[in-house]
Amino acid sequence: MTHTELERLIYRIIGACIEVHKAWGPGLLEKVYHDCLCYELDLRGLNYKKEFTIPLIYKGRVFDSTLRADLLVEDHIVVEVKAVNGINPVHKAQLISYLKLAGKPCGILVNFNEVLLTDGISKLYPSGHLKKNCTDSKV
Repeated sequence: MTHTELERLIYRIIGACIEVHKAWGPGLLEKVYHDCLCYELDLRGLNYKKEFTIPLIYKGRVFDSTLRADLLVEDHIVVEVKAVNGINPVHKAQLISYLKLAGKPCGILVNFNEVLLTDGISKLYPSGHLKKNCTDSKV
């Protein structure tokens, strides 16, 4: 996927998030936003996997522990849905771990518990994909 195609996909995903937030605003449980976001992705014709399992493989050994990301959209973008009072460094570290272990080019961290949703959206790029280091880009 080219950089332009990736950015278009990110734009469509963020549009779906904004649509959900316009309907409900902040203050609901994460599951509500997750389920409604999946429906919005369906309406936009985007393919996704829920509770995407990421195996932990180190030096050829597959460990019993696995990680689960909220959504993998079009096999390229990991989306992590939150409904918390504020994004902490651990939330970003969680998404960075998913991106690096799954080898995906970009992740979107969405905190629906914001009055203005764009204040709660961050795009993260792991090293080796589009950016030199894992960077955080606010929307």
